[in-house]
Amino acid sequence: MDLSTNDFPLNLNTDLMDDRIFDIVIETEGKKYKGWVNPSDKKSETGQPTSFHVVIEGTSFGYLSFQDCKWSANKQRPAEMVEAIGRAIEKKYKL
Repeated sequence: MDLSTNDFPLNLNTDLMDDRIFDIVIETEGKKYKGWVNPSDKKSETGQPTSFHVVIEGTSFGYLSFQDCKWSANKQRPAEMVEAIGRAIEKKYKL
């Protein structure tokens, strides 16, 4: 392959960007945080993703899931942030 041409096998503008990923902004304790959420491919019985990879301010926050009527994270995280991120996910999916 000649790298001096634009004949790449994938389109870097679209193939590497997943259209399921969405941006979020949350506020806890008077501070705003920006990040993004990547839903898992695995779906629940209702057709919703079973977990969500969350990145806040450029750092992996972990994976959130909704079980037993509450949001939980796979890592020890502040409950207020987990709930705020959960509400942002609910808003996106209109849950």
